Amino acid sequence: MHTAFIGLGSNLGEPEAKLRLAFAALADLPQTRLVAASSLYRSAPVGFADQPEFVNAVAQLATGLGPQALLAALLGIEQRFGRERSFRNAPRTLDLDLLLYDAQRIAEPGLSVPHPRMHERAFVLAPLAEIAPDCEIPGKGRAAALLAACADQSIERLAAA
Repeated sequence: MHTAFIGLGSNLGEPEAKLRLAFAALADLPQTRLVAASSLYRSAPVGFADQPEFVNAVAQLATGLGPQALLAALLGIEQRFGRERSFRNAPRTLDLDLLLYDAQRIAEPGLSVPHPRMHERAFVLAPLAEIAPDCEIPGKGRAAALLAACADQSIERLAAA
């Protein structure tokens, strides 16, 4: 089994409810077990600012799926939740990002692990550090230590998932 961390985000419809349903969808993936689910966090949008705030979280999975198969499964879940990719950083019903897959570094078409810029985003690091404070982001450092460098980013912890 492999350890994978998935970033979850939503800012359309009922984001909190969508993330809770997304945790269940992740747990239902073949050869996969949901190990941990972070609290939910509210954060300001990044990139395209003229949109609602996001609700974000991180899930830890134990999975027998390879990285590409896991990515395909994540994209399938996004589609079931009505995800449309109209433009970069657009509002979304559900965003699922493969953040980490074991300690691997992967650079393939459509898949970059560790996820680019995750080490610069409080909305990724706070929930990641909550469920795995000693988690190492390959080439960057511990999630909890990297979070300190994002202190200027607004993030609010909501209820546990």
